[in-house]
Amino acid sequence: MKKLICLMMLAVGLTAQAQKHSCCKDGNPYKRYTQNLPFSMPEVKAPVIPDRKVNLRDFGAKDDGVTLNTEAFAKAIDALSKQGGGHLIVPSGVWFTGPIVLKSNIDLHLEMGAIIQFSGDDTLYPIIKTSFEGLDTRRCQSPLSANGAENISITGRGVIDGNGQYWRPVKKSKVTDGQWKEILSRPGGVESKKGYWVPSQGYANAEKSADMNVVKASSEAEWNSFKRFLRPVMISLVSCKNVLLQGVIFQNSPAWNIHPLMCENIILDNVLARNPSYAQNGDALDLESCKNALIVNSKFDAGDDGICIKSGKDADGRRRGIPCENVVVDGCTVFAGHGGFVVGSEMSGGVKNILVENCQFLGTDVGLRFKSTRGRGGIVENININNVTMTDIKTDAITFNMYYGGKSVAEMLADGDNPDNTTKVPVTEETPIFRNINIKNIVCNDAGRAMEFNGLPEMPIDGISLENVMIQAKKDAVFTNYKNLKKKNVVIKVIK
Repeated sequence: MKKLICLMMLAVGLTAQAQKHSCCKDGNPYKRYTQNLPFSMPEVKAPVIPDRKVNLRDFGAKDDGVTLNTEAFAKAIDALSKQGGGHLIVPSGVWFTGPIVLKSNIDLHLEMGAIIQFSGDDTLYPIIKTSFEGLDTRRCQSPLSANGAENISITGRGVIDGNGQYWRPVKKSKVTDGQWKEILSRPGGVESKKGYWVPSQGYANAEKSADMNVVKASSEAEWNSFKRFLRPVMISLVSCKNVLLQGVIFQNSPAWNIHPLMCENIILDNVLARNPSYAQNGDALDLESCKNALIVNSKFDAGDDGICIKSGKDADGRRRGIPCENVVVDGCTVFAGHGGFVVGSEMSGGVKNILVENCQFLGTDVGLRFKSTRGRGGIVENININNVTMTDIKTDAITFNMYYGGKSVAEMLADGDNPDNTTKVPVTEETPIFRNINIKNIVCNDAGRAMEFNGLPEMPIDGISLENVMIQAKKDAVFTNYKNLKKKNVVIKVIK
């Protein structure tokens, strides 16, 4: 018997070893992430970039942190593009610039010590038609963008800095007295209301009529007067295919940090996306209406949500009708942020086939955050979360909130928000649906509250499975408007 067991163990070991080697046999280190998934997903490979290199210095760029290198970046990218693509090498230095637009078959490679810092001068960023917070609108052109490109990458060991302090509003309650004093001294800014600074009077005027950071204007002159309010996402990748972001630090964005929109076959590997903890709308990563994505071995430290999955908002999102699907998040860490892993609230095109595993959330407001509201529509389903550890979670370790109104959970609790979750309304295409979500092997040490399920009475949260969940929290779990909840080995220890 012992001999048989030894032979069986040897066979299992050899099989596992063979599988491990087979993942990289064809030269694709990412193959293993799409094997043995709880849903079907094709293999995702890094883009193949032509073996051709040019140096940014050769196009007249200067690394003094003062000279504007917008033209040099454009010339280098155009030169590579005309030759069929290649690697644009950014050497050590501070490369000050306006917007950069990537083209197909190009790798933007930052060597150690290289810092690309974008100018805070809004005249360098024209107002364009785009999407922001899930709605079709107009915003300033992003500092770094690509639209419709194939086989592109941003790699290396350098830093991309968006100079976001020139764009973002600041709440006094989120900063120290010293920081607030420095913020008030910035030229052009105004305290539009007590304890709330904005970077221009035009920003303050736009905000009065804005709907969740999206504004409408009646003339070009009015759009231009609102320009500072139209702060862009820092990395905008729209309708791109075969994308790799690897090794680089992305920081200090004007709005969201990294925003792939309607992209296919995208990999984020070993990146750090960070913003100050007080950064308004400073999401680290918003993956929107994308298909076949790997987010692996990366770190996120944000002023808003950490890793967020979206698919458009309300009628605009439903009209687009492109779900975010086939996504693997593995081996990631989220530090500060409103949520570690988040779905919504802009999920009107649907979210499905997601696996999150082997992740850790350290000091986020919420651990696992699912949010939406009436008016969104869309279906969130087949979400699988496994082996997640959390510490120092400010509010809920796990939350499902179908009454999202633009605030973090901490802000909702502080303001005493208590939505009516008893009155039913008719079910329509605007009713969001969350169903078939499997959460297992979760350990959370010290949360404000263990869990909150707050579904809609007309559309309860349906088919949530909790298995091997251990949470220490100051308050117990609260469940409202749900059905088909399965619990196996769920332990909640209320600590005082």
